[in-house]
Amino acid sequence: DRGVKLERTYQLNFGGNTDFYNMLERERLESKKISKTNAVLSQLDYDIGSDNIHVGPSDYVPWLADRKFCYIKMEGRTFGDVPLNLELKLEVWDSPNSAGVVIDAIRCCKLALERGLSGTIIAPSSYFMKSPPIQYSDDEARLRTEAFIAGGEQAGPITLPELQLAGIKE
Repeated sequence: DRGVKLERTYQLNFGGNTDFYNMLERERLESKKISKTNAVLSQLDYDIGSDNIHVGPSDYVPWLADRKFCYIKMEGRTFGDVPLNLELKLEVWDSPNSAGVVIDAIRCCKLALERGLSGTIIAPSSYFMKSPPIQYSDDEARLRTEAFIAGGEQAGPITLPELQLAGIKE
């Protein structure tokens, strides 16, 4: 949106809680890696190629307890084909980190129940979940969720598109 074209990125996470411990078994890691990668790629309107993105948990460090560290690097180009590099470090207490999102998702579930809706509620799912049935940009997902809260949402059954793993080699 601001004239930067992302060319490659990575996100490395490590922490000391049970979630990170369980991901030492690489089979458990696969679905999480796919959902995180798809969530990142869904925010781009162009393909950067699967070799140019890496998102996923990287290790378990027991003494970190419930702390999680995330390192993100983004490389791209801006006006005049000038290189741009961004590096970010995030440290959070992992367990309570998503509490606000979970509470908002539960509130939307309550609204859906009160309105007699069942099944996947697309707008809130697209905003609150990493791998929703329909993935919108964050801006569009938020607008659709606010419209749902205000009283809108699908009037009848919807047809979901065929799901594909964006940018992931099988």
